[in-house]
Amino acid sequence: FPEILSNPRLTPVWGTLEVVMNQNVSLSCHSDSGSPPVTYTLFKQNQMVSTLNRADLSPVLFNLTISSASDVGEYKCKAEDKISNGGKYSRSLNFKLKEPVSKPVLSSPASQAKAGQNVTLSCLSENGSLPITYIFFKEKQTISRPVKMWKREAAVIFVLISSSIDLGTYKCRASNSFDNNTKYSNSFNFTLAEETSNSQPLIISLGLILLLLVIGFALAIQFFIIPSCKASE
Repeated sequence: FPEILSNPRLTPVWGTLEVVMNQNVSLSCHSDSGSPPVTYTLFKQNQMVSTLNRADLSPVLFNLTISSASDVGEYKCKAEDKISNGGKYSRSLNFKLKEPVSKPVLSSPASQAKAGQNVTLSCLSENGSLPITYIFFKEKQTISRPVKMWKREAAVIFVLISSSIDLGTYKCRASNSFDNNTKYSNSFNFTLAEETSNSQPLIISLGLILLLLVIGFALAIQFFIIPSCKASE
């Protein structure tokens, strides 16, 4: 008696869905029941990739090479025998490209800081598989706990510049699950902003007062002292 075709199972042979560029991967597609021969078709995002036939119910292997970012994404397979109507589809598998982090960029809104000011440091790698873990350094000393980012966003910390000792050279480090891949950022240095002297406004005020006194004295001479002298002659 013919058996009803079951939904096939699509599984990666090596048990992982994270792949690197130029990696070879194998996908197994198999229906437990049906009436052979069975035709298996592999699809990626509804586009047919390959078709294989089996004279029995043994699994088929689809071999792929991840040569570009367009090769990752959602895959599913379809099984079809002579008595199935339209075939049966497997659940989808979603490959993700595993790529190393790029060199992170360390930045701050301002390069000058006053003593006692909190400054912001941001660290971001534009490329690399998420999550990415960031750590901040001053010279060779760690100044933050590891910051794990699950989105393509910068890790941010705040640093108190209490004196010139806190200026130094700052860096950050980025890493992800890609083996043996750690990247350090550019160096960033703060400079201490000079405090405006409190004596300058006082000097300016005294100068204005002196100028007003001179002008007032000149006017007094012109309008009062000179006419008085002429009247007494």
